[in-house]
Amino acid sequence: MDHRPPPRPPGPLTTPKRPARPQGLYAILGDIHSNLQALEVVLADARARGCTHYVCVGDVVGYNANPRECVDRIREVCAVVVRGNHDHYCASQTDLEGFHPLAADVAQWTRRTLTPEQLEWLRSLPYTQRVESFTLVHSTLDTPEKWGYVFDRFEAEQNFNYQKTTVCFFGHTHVPLAFEKTNEVRFGLYNKIRVQLGRWYFINVGSVGQPRDGDPRAAYATYNLATAEVELHRLEYDIAGAQKAIREAGLPERLAERLELGR
Repeated sequence: MDHRPPPRPPGPLTTPKRPARPQGLYAILGDIHSNLQALEVVLADARARGCTHYVCVGDVVGYNANPRECVDRIREVCAVVVRGNHDHYCASQTDLEGFHPLAADVAQWTRRTLTPEQLEWLRSLPYTQRVESFTLVHSTLDTPEKWGYVFDRFEAEQNFNYQKTTVCFFGHTHVPLAFEKTNEVRFGLYNKIRVQLGRWYFINVGSVGQPRDGDPRAAYATYNLATAEVELHRLEYDIAGAQKAIREAGLPERLAERLELGR
């Protein structure tokens, strides 16, 4: 007699589950440059848009009059911050001979203004950092410690050779340009980008505290992982208040003037 149990009836066919799409709305900030008035407006806008994560591509300090306050706010809200050239030089005793004289004067002042603990935090920042499915760098991925500028497709091409994620956000130039690579590199100004499979993106998020594209409004970007969309945001802020703070701190007048020019 056969004592084996009867075979089970076949179960319903099942379709393998697709991996869940990453979630989260990231605020990508950069080049704050001690401009507290601009930073607070940007953070308020990011909150209103429902941003769930905040990261920074560097240069928290330099040029403007509120380095202590900006360092504290960025440390409070940003999960990841990478090192910018002004963060690097303001937090060290590195010779400033190669710096623009205007920037060097402010770097010396910032060194005296920040607390020892804030200086140590700036010194601890990495040059690059991967966050979920994207990367952050201040300048370029090939030699981030040399602070190279990327304004054209040839400079971007070198960076793409070292890029390991589909999207990399950067700063440093204070100009919000996006570079897209397929068989060739294309670039230009942007308002919104839909990240597509098979393409690579190197995206400058503009400057919170010292725009240089002729538009004096503060700039930052958001990256919606669920929809794969990057969007640039421009915001009015209290430029007169930032100028007043510069003058009261005794910093060069040129720094106050350029804020309203976006240069």
